[in-house]
Amino acid sequence: MDEVANPRDNWLLAALADREWDRWNSHLEPVSLPLGKVLYEPGGRLPFVFFPTTAIVSLLYVMENGSSAEIAVVGNEGLVGISLFMGGESTSSQAVVQAAGHGFRLKSNLLMEEFNRGGPVLHLLLRYTQALITQMAQTSVCNRHHALDQQLCRWLLLTLDRLNSSEVVMTQELLSTILGVRRASVSEAAGQLQRDGLIRNERGRIHVLDRPALELRSCECYGVVKKEYERLLPDIKAT
Repeated sequence: MDEVANPRDNWLLAALADREWDRWNSHLEPVSLPLGKVLYEPGGRLPFVFFPTTAIVSLLYVMENGSSAEIAVVGNEGLVGISLFMGGESTSSQAVVQAAGHGFRLKSNLLMEEFNRGGPVLHLLLRYTQALITQMAQTSVCNRHHALDQQLCRWLLLTLDRLNSSEVVMTQELLSTILGVRRASVSEAAGQLQRDGLIRNERGRIHVLDRPALELRSCECYGVVKKEYERLLPDIKAT
């Protein structure tokens, strides 16, 4: 698993001071995160937290009828499993890998021991959590008030920020699940972006051709989220 040889490709792990890093390093386990892998289900216990390096994970809220929508995306800037240290051992959301890759996992009890020490790790995790909550809130507002093509632009930009590529591997079926809309609506929105020269949409892949134009086409929600990550986490690489 040489692709994940360096856990400090995750920006939260890279931000750890030497003393904390020395305590964590031997406990971090490399993991493969294939497309569609479910890291946890609503109501499930969290035996591990995950630090993606090259993978991207969608946090989804699942309704009783089985429909779902994405509430946040987590990549190499963060961790999956904040509910562990926010007061519970389970969560109401589902975590699903939306872009295959790799990462590291840490046993939940070890993270809680570190969190309860207080100090730099606690403050780092709380600042990251505040940034993630901002993303969740902005996603909710965006889904309610902005056009689907703007939502798609926002999602593509957030995803590209967490990839070293201008290409996103994503089926329209999965994208419709993430955005919480019909597949036909996703096809229409993606088709319009392609006709305007912003993307090239192939089977299972979206190639971004003009990122500056994509940013102009997006609503303000992308910028709000990006600025909040940069404000709250200035000591790690900005998203």
